[in-house]
Amino acid sequence: MQHKLTEGPVGPHLIKLTLPMMWGLLALITFNLVDTYFVGQLGTSQLAAMSFTFPVVLTLGNLAFGLGIGTTSVIARAIGQGDMRRVQRFTINSLTLALTAVFLLAGVGLLTIDPIFKALGAGPDILPYIREYMQIWYFGIVFLVVPMVGNSAIRAAGNTLTPSLIMTLSAGTNILLDPLLINGGLGFPRLELQGAALATVIARAVSLVAALLVLRFKEKLLSPQIPTLQETLWCWRDILVVGLPAATASMLIPISIGVITSFLAFYGAVAVAGFGLASRVESLALIATMALAASMGPFVGQNWGARHVDRVQLALSQGYRFCLLWGLLMAVILGIGARSLAAFFNPDPEVIELAIRYLWLVPISYGAAGILQVTSSVLNAMGKPLPSIVMTLTHMVGCYIPLAYLGSQIAGPTGVFAAAAISNLVAGMGAYRWIRKTCRQPLKPASSPL
Repeated sequence: MQHKLTEGPVGPHLIKLTLPMMWGLLALITFNLVDTYFVGQLGTSQLAAMSFTFPVVLTLGNLAFGLGIGTTSVIARAIGQGDMRRVQRFTINSLTLALTAVFLLAGVGLLTIDPIFKALGAGPDILPYIREYMQIWYFGIVFLVVPMVGNSAIRAAGNTLTPSLIMTLSAGTNILLDPLLINGGLGFPRLELQGAALATVIARAVSLVAALLVLRFKEKLLSPQIPTLQETLWCWRDILVVGLPAATASMLIPISIGVITSFLAFYGAVAVAGFGLASRVESLALIATMALAASMGPFVGQNWGARHVDRVQLALSQGYRFCLLWGLLMAVILGIGARSLAAFFNPDPEVIELAIRYLWLVPISYGAAGILQVTSSVLNAMGKPLPSIVMTLTHMVGCYIPLAYLGSQIAGPTGVFAAAAISNLVAGMGAYRWIRKTCRQPLKPASSPL
């Protein structure tokens, strides 16, 4: 309760929550880049095998992300209500839910490695490498899901610095172990792709231990009492009411990007490479709005639980202003530096030209994209996940995919990039209108009997 966000100026709270989140997200991006670099040194087959694992890893990661959002929502609202016992019960049961999900996912995953990856198009030359990686990864999935949920519980208490430090510790462990376990050295055996999986599992295990220690001894969020079955089921229900729609919305995005990539593939590998390059630059450009959206969860959850609607509205107003200003700043920077940034990542002049087109068109909509991210996070924090998933469906399936198909027929890759900008603008304006209506609705009492 020491990080309670229902008192004091709104702006400083948001800044203190967002800055550590930016650092944590940057650590995760570095984590993935280092993994890709060292596996790429092993050869094309190993890199292809790891690339095949991305959809499965991303899907399960998004499920864990959804459970984390549900956890943040229910715990933050309970903190806002001032009920410490309720906070502790939700925390312990969020971890039992994560463990249950882990055992189910690992069991199914280990039994379906070959059929799933054959369906994704992996050939007999790639499948042995995929098995090497995924068999270790599935056994270590507990270290992915449980720390993500645990860190979400810590953030719900208003502490984003500690989860970011845990993410940094995990990333640092992975970066240190990758060359040792993949290539061998300092007494470690050369494990190649198995080493990459093992490094990831060990790094996540470090984050699990750290998260549990913080939850138990620093935040005092873990109760020593064993929950009853009835209490557990009530907690699981409240978490899943928010978590499952949030996970579904998260999974819609990579699926939709896959469809967009297929449109661009019609124009050759250069178009896909240019899109991928620009997307990597974009992920860095949007890191501030992503961090702000994540930080809105604990702030809005606590204040919505405490029925401080005025503070929620003020946070939204300040958050939206920041998104618009940041979007404008990124549009100017990327517009001026597009060529230099693209050339840094890839020397091919055709790829550079396509990336420049993207970085000149899409950033004009970054402010609206930030508003959409913030609104979705706020609705989940309020315990209203259905509007969030409807907005994601409208954005990706209702706007982006149809407009991208039409744009590709009219103007090729440039038409697809224009569709991204238009769909961001439309979805951002729709999100703004929706959240204004939601904040005017009367508050309902907590549904759980805890």
